Amino acid sequence: MSNSTQSVYIHGSAPEEQKRLSVLNSFMNGPSLREIAVRPGERILDIGCGLGQLTRGMALAAGPGGCVLGIERDAKQIEEARRQAREAGQENLVELRQGDAYELPLQSEEWGSFDMAHARFVLEHVPDPLRVVRSMVRAVKPGGRVILEDDDHDVLRLWPEPPHFAAFWSTYMKTYERVGNDPHVGRKLVALLEQAGASPTRNTWVFFGTCRGQENFGAAVTNFDGIIRFSRGDIVGNGLLDPATFDLCYEEFHEWSRHPAASLWYAICYAEGRK
Repeated sequence: MSNSTQSVYIHGSAPEEQKRLSVLNSFMNGPSLREIAVRPGERILDIGCGLGQLTRGMALAAGPGGCVLGIERDAKQIEEARRQAREAGQENLVELRQGDAYELPLQSEEWGSFDMAHARFVLEHVPDPLRVVRSMVRAVKPGGRVILEDDDHDVLRLWPEPPHFAAFWSTYMKTYERVGNDPHVGRKLVALLEQAGASPTRNTWVFFGTCRGQENFGAAVTNFDGIIRFSRGDIVGNGLLDPATFDLCYEEFHEWSRHPAASLWYAICYAEGRK
């Protein structure tokens, strides 16, 4: 396991990964926005905003009196986020700023000025999530909300269960641990809020499971197909699974996806606190 505090996003930012993230956003953002419940006129900080689809969704909810700043470390993600915003006619909807979640690129007058700070799928990719949450608490004004959404990978279930999928998923979680990240950080979100100096106010699940016959089933399959394929180099290259077993897991996943009763049960953890 890595002992570095440098954050590592194991999925990268290749065009194929950006396409997968866009698919993921297409069926996740609605449930996330319902839980976030943006108020009109809010000043919002979105950390690790990626391709900015959810960031723009929050800006639309905040309305013309609101202000949304998205922070993203990867220049390729920002470039694609801006391209998508232009394509949607929303290039002026949010401000995108390059920077690291550990060292938020905020001006002195911006600290303590936000009504809400939000991070989704960020804390699972940093070795020191508490450091990020402390910065989020510092960024909001007194009474401001801090919202965390993140994975606890143990929650995932497929049914009928592919014979080798549980072994693959356990191995996939080890790719997080190998670089010092935490695939179970979701269950710790309330504790992180409290440790960072916020008062926890609620927690819940953001469900994005599906079943065959449901409208978003194809998108969910595409998302998990990408996760499996993009992890092959890491898993096989580091000897976590042999190539034949990995390829069998991939084949079994697609066989599962064609089953008339195929169902995917998954949710991310959501926690909210106030400064």
